[in-house]
Amino acid sequence: MGMLLLLKRGWRLIHWGPFLALFVIFMISSFAIICDLMWWPLHSIGGIVNFCVFLTWVFLTLYNYFLATFKGPGFVPLGWHPKKKSEYQYLQYCEMCQGYKSPRSHHCRKCDRCVMKMDHHCPWINTCVGHMNHANFSYFLFFAPCGCIHGFVILVCSVYRALNWHYYYYYTEEPVVFLGVVLFIGAMFAIGLSVGVVIAVGALFFVQLRSIIKNETGIETWIMEKARDRIRDPGEGEFKNPYYISRFNHLRQVFTWTGRPVSDGFTWPVRKGCNQYTFTIEQIKQKAEKRERTVMYTVVEKFGGSLIPITFGCRVCCNMPCTDEPRIPIKKGDKVLVTRWKRRWLYGTKVLTDKEKKVAKRVRGWFPRQCAKELYDSNDKHCEDNGKEKAE
Repeated sequence: MGMLLLLKRGWRLIHWGPFLALFVIFMISSFAIICDLMWWPLHSIGGIVNFCVFLTWVFLTLYNYFLATFKGPGFVPLGWHPKKKSEYQYLQYCEMCQGYKSPRSHHCRKCDRCVMKMDHHCPWINTCVGHMNHANFSYFLFFAPCGCIHGFVILVCSVYRALNWHYYYYYTEEPVVFLGVVLFIGAMFAIGLSVGVVIAVGALFFVQLRSIIKNETGIETWIMEKARDRIRDPGEGEFKNPYYISRFNHLRQVFTWTGRPVSDGFTWPVRKGCNQYTFTIEQIKQKAEKRERTVMYTVVEKFGGSLIPITFGCRVCCNMPCTDEPRIPIKKGDKVLVTRWKRRWLYGTKVLTDKEKKVAKRVRGWFPRQCAKELYDSNDKHCEDNGKEKAE
């Protein structure tokens, strides 16, 4: 990776996610190193080995963190389309990127690009986890808890000796640890951070490892669930993940000696009886069903798009969608195509005016249900939902 490319992608670090992640790594590693040099000085082979092993954890954690950030997930080129026009019908068209989505790619609204084999958008690296950086991100999730466990042992042993320094000073010949008020508070804070990292990041590592073994991203898992629930034609049969071959093969596709994944991001190994477009065809059918159940709503009350709309009452606030999807500002008279329903919230795409289209290509998100009413059709018949709450 060239220096120019690294500088170009360095902006990803200017974000609260990388700031917080690097701060946690710096706090744990700094206090662990300070305490380690007092607890087990470099006067013995054991002390040198212990110190070098901990530094190795720190190096591997930071190395894979920066690679995952700077590499990025791999983006589908703007305006991309398959070579054969006959294959257009099997792919979804992205209006935002003005091109077709390659198999396994999805549009990320935060990156504003179609991402190859997108798993999720990670705020800690300020980019998506996808095809190109999935391995480095997984390595980071593995080495970070390993380093934190090692740092936890160093810090706990050091704090214990600091609290009992009289005993070690008068009755043993072992090194004595002296911690002032600042170092003691910092060491205790670092202990708490290390425990939190082991639990949170360790759990995320197992989620990612499971995803890799199944060869199924988080988004694809959601699509698979909808495929099982979809009413299928008699000739379709049960839908199976076309990318599932074998667990070892899936690991080998991601974790390679060269550091580059096996696929080019456009074509993928598939199981027998499937082709490159088996999954995309299923997505297109699900999108068609989604359009069929889309209902037009008209806005009757203004909503500013606030994260916690206190003015709409406790019921609306307590039933907010548990998702990072945006809220959209709407004003009276706007039209919204709603595709998802919750008890107190609606999710839909705002119908933009010509003036609004010059500012944004698409505005989509959640808004309080009480702000809109379902429209009547041209014959003045209501689009009935029989009074039932529509579930997602």
